Amino acid sequence: MRRREFITLLSGVAVAWAVAAKAQRPAVPVIGLLNGVSFDSAFAGYVDEIRLGLKDTGFVEGQNVAIEYRSAEGRPERLRDLADDLVRRRVAVIIAIGGTRTTLVAKAATSTIPIVFANGGDAVQSGLVKNLNRPEANLTGISFTVSQLAPKRLELLVELVPDAKVIGFLDNTVNPTEAVRKELMDKAASIGREVVFFFAGSVLEIDRAFAGMAQQRIAGAVISPDAYLNSQRHQIIALAERLAIPTVAPWERLAVREGTLMTYTAEGVFRPAGVYAGRILTGAKPADLPVQLPTRYALAINLKTAKALGLTVPATLLVAADEVIE
Repeated sequence: MRRREFITLLSGVAVAWAVAAKAQRPAVPVIGLLNGVSFDSAFAGYVDEIRLGLKDTGFVEGQNVAIEYRSAEGRPERLRDLADDLVRRRVAVIIAIGGTRTTLVAKAATSTIPIVFANGGDAVQSGLVKNLNRPEANLTGISFTVSQLAPKRLELLVELVPDAKVIGFLDNTVNPTEAVRKELMDKAASIGREVVFFFAGSVLEIDRAFAGMAQQRIAGAVISPDAYLNSQRHQIIALAERLAIPTVAPWERLAVREGTLMTYTAEGVFRPAGVYAGRILTGAKPADLPVQLPTRYALAINLKTAKALGLTVPATLLVAADEVIE
């Protein structure tokens, strides 16, 4: 065999080996992260928690797992197209955040791709799963039932502002939380308070809602545990401060560090979603992963904001708080 032919033969063998090796190398799994609102602002922290959960199970974005991000930017009518796109791309898992509607749309889009959700609302009542312990089908996740926390937030606000007889409640125009409002009205009636409802589904409507609260001399406000309102929390914080309306919100502690007067919420609800997604990537089935419920709740208070509003925080609240911003 001539030298040139021999070298050509070796080169061909090397290429064949490289192609074979590449074919045998496992493809990096792809997770579709579907969000009903934006990945900016508040939800950036939630995505970090999901990444930590994936890391807990051995998956690191950019190394051995890829994430396709899809955000409806607060426009629910876009969700179906975004979910369908993830299905067409044949992602290995869909993680749905940013409201129960996001998960319902994902569920309608596929009955085969595993879906892990992390959202408020009752997972059984809203039709996500039939049973928390045995969710069946292709869905599982973390459900933090938000309606049950509304009365507690009202109690906290009244404890901080005892003279408040009329309380405002800001809800989403597009996706109102009926169960939360009912719980809040029942609690208000039991303690001799009145609740006035305000609705907003856009930046302009949030401005108008707070202007309405100021005009009606609302003594304090409770914010709905709505994904869109959470994504617009910086605007809400600024309006509450400018119009001197004491506000208790359903957001995580970071919001208090940003200037929110007081928050009370479930903690650690997004990291488990990442863990579940990682377990599914390694062979677990959604039906075998029970829907998780929150195990801890946190109260955080900003004393600087309270002082600016002319409020003195009772010692009972300070003792109960998990974090106090001086």
